[in-house]
Amino acid sequence: MRYEAQVSILGDPTPTPSLSCPPGADLCHYIYQQTGLPWLATSGYYLLVKPLKIALIVLFALIIRYLVHRMINKLVRGTIEDKRGGLLRAHLPSALREATGLLSERRRQRAEALGSVLRSIASATIFAVAVMLVLGELGINLAPILASAGIAGIAIGFGAQNLVKDFIAGLFMLLEDQYGVGDVVDVGETTGTVEAVGLRITTIRDTRGVVWYVRNGEIVRVGNKSQGWALVIVDVPVGFAGVEEATEVLKTAAAGLAEDPQWTDDIIEPPQVLGVEHITVDGAVLRTSVKTASDAQWRVGRELRRRLTEALERAGIAAQISAGRMYVRPPAAGEAVNGETVDTGVDGEPAGTGQAGAT
Repeated sequence: MRYEAQVSILGDPTPTPSLSCPPGADLCHYIYQQTGLPWLATSGYYLLVKPLKIALIVLFALIIRYLVHRMINKLVRGTIEDKRGGLLRAHLPSALREATGLLSERRRQRAEALGSVLRSIASATIFAVAVMLVLGELGINLAPILASAGIAGIAIGFGAQNLVKDFIAGLFMLLEDQYGVGDVVDVGETTGTVEAVGLRITTIRDTRGVVWYVRNGEIVRVGNKSQGWALVIVDVPVGFAGVEEATEVLKTAAAGLAEDPQWTDDIIEPPQVLGVEHITVDGAVLRTSVKTASDAQWRVGRELRRRLTEALERAGIAAQISAGRMYVRPPAAGEAVNGETVDTGVDGEPAGTGQAGAT
């Protein structure tokens, strides 16, 4: 508040308060014109206008946040209800996707996770802008704050670059549907079932029950064994038995699996006996393959191996394989060989049987 010297009737200078309003404060001037009291005009501006402006800033921030969240929720619901998947398309043939209907829950989880991330980012951005506007209304100089924040951001960026890398990798992992909860994946360091997927860490439990916490930024490649369909391959040795006969036996056993009502829903294409895969010292090896749903590949593989083994045993081919193998072992102590009893030496090998010389 300024004081200016004014000359009174008696000629003595008397300090009289003058108006000191902020620039653009029309209300302050209006109150002064109506009351003639500078202190009331100035205090009225700071007690009425400033809080009103701050309240309007907060209100607008809440309204914008509500509209943005509503738009994100609408996008998430549209993605979930879209049969084609929208932006979150899964890596699965359309015919299989329509036949199985297994992706609705997976797509819902991905959409909700991305929606949560987008809502958090939107809220943080909107409220950060609102806080800066409020500080500006309070007369706080934002230049040093912004400069300090920039320097701190650079320092944090250098120190937390791995953290940022993990978050970005996790975001793209969700967008591209690389894997999800329940998938069996191979990430290089470990192979197991995904138990939890986060923006920074993926939790995997291997076959021994060990839980692995893998940072998303450290995952260079991912092998997903539960996405789309799987191909079960079984190599069966048939020895030196007739290849044609063994092939017919395997075809019959594999066709029986495909025709079994208990396994029909798990098999996408009929099994095929591809023929001789390679030849070893023990004979030929025949390969059988069957295309199955991804989550059924292990149980279908076990059942197919069981049926192929039993079919070879019933056809007598398994016995031919066993008969073709010969194991050589040294004779036991006291065992007769060619009518003579064999003694074993110190190391368990048969001792010599030469005649003793005359003395």
